[in-house]
Amino acid sequence: MENHIQILIFAGTTEGRMLAQYASQHEIGCYVSTATEYGKSILEGLEGVDCISGRMDQKEMETFISGHGIRLVIDATHPFAVEVSENIRAACEKEKVQYVRCLRERLDEHETEGGAAEDYGMDDVVIVDSVEQAAEYLRGTTGNILIATGSKELSLYTRIDGYEKRCFARVLSTGEAVEESIRLGFRGRHLIAMQGPFSKEMNLALLHQTEARYFVTKESGKAGGFEEKLEAAKAAGAVLVAVARPREEGESLEAVERLMKEPAAEHG
Repeated sequence: MENHIQILIFAGTTEGRMLAQYASQHEIGCYVSTATEYGKSILEGLEGVDCISGRMDQKEMETFISGHGIRLVIDATHPFAVEVSENIRAACEKEKVQYVRCLRERLDEHETEGGAAEDYGMDDVVIVDSVEQAAEYLRGTTGNILIATGSKELSLYTRIDGYEKRCFARVLSTGEAVEESIRLGFRGRHLIAMQGPFSKEMNLALLHQTEARYFVTKESGKAGGFEEKLEAAKAAGAVLVAVARPREEGESLEAVERLMKEPAAEHG
């Protein structure tokens, strides 16, 4: 194994974990950066993989890249973490190192094009461009809502009249996510802290348990369990409100794995 690590992976998704495992299995030394300690804990123990946690701004990314002699940076952050990806790309341009975006496998071509309801084989699908649009749409509805778009933008749902009783938030089982949710007024049975992705059966059980007429999620692709959410909503007779995934360019998981195996001299 190379003594000098030249690869840095920004993880935070299933793909990031798979790339870290691939690196370990093929004796490719790499650094893996995760935003949280929880993300780091999932990857710890992989031989040859040096895990670091904590969110970095662009300047901190530049410092790490230059200070550790990085020549290849792999962006395997969440498809909706647009600002993070922009910072990683900008840091790579500043430090003149190779940047590659690892794309999440999608269900079908229409998924990244902002598909229509008929594309998903059911009538009750509402496609929106942002969580803010989802919350605005839901303001004009009645009935319970199961929210699965994360804690970061959970505050937007507080604009819904009676949200404390209507809305049920499913967030990551981290202290940060739970504390933020409670601060916003999501408490008791209205706060569900669990780590996904979830099966169709689990989603369906929660839809029944919460008596939700609406299920809000993001088009998170196969790895994010979007298909299982779609099927559960259909089975429950609930309206699926889906936030369309931002368009982006990059490489498949397999292509990124091949790039990682190239000699260090080819990076940069």
